[in-house]
Amino acid sequence: MGLVEDIERVALQERELRLPQLDAQVAWELGTRLRTMAVDRGLAIVIDVRRFGQPLFYAALEGTTPDNPEWVRRKSNVVARYHRSSYGMGLQLKMKGQTLEERGHAIADFAAHGGSFPLHVEGAGIVGSVTVSGLPQRADHEFVVEALCALLGRDYAALKLGPELN
Repeated sequence: MGLVEDIERVALQERELRLPQLDAQVAWELGTRLRTMAVDRGLAIVIDVRRFGQPLFYAALEGTTPDNPEWVRRKSNVVARYHRSSYGMGLQLKMKGQTLEERGHAIADFAAHGGSFPLHVEGAGIVGSVTVSGLPQRADHEFVVEALCALLGRDYAALKLGPELN
């Protein structure tokens, strides 16, 4: 997929993947789903599910490093600020030839790299984020989308990104 197609598909994912609610139980279900998927695939990732300002689920799997929680924090800050997925924001900036730093955001606190996805609750708006770190950014993003599709009973094949073109 090209840049424009990826941006359009990510926007579709953001519109379609909405939760009926976000409470501790939903966060637990999403977090444990991500953790089970990661363990089954032998992935070394950090998983974070949060309402803004309130961590609800966190797991760091074997093989992660102290850098992974920092990436989670920086990527989830992008979602909290822009109410967009960190990957979608990164693609949008790339298309415009811009960086977050040019928008006044310190690189120490913000990262427009894939892996953090907004948690949109029907009737309430975007209230939190789900974030993973440990894979290449496109794979981090798609891993979260796949888990959200499974949680919501949505067809992942219909929403996933196509092959990446270089």
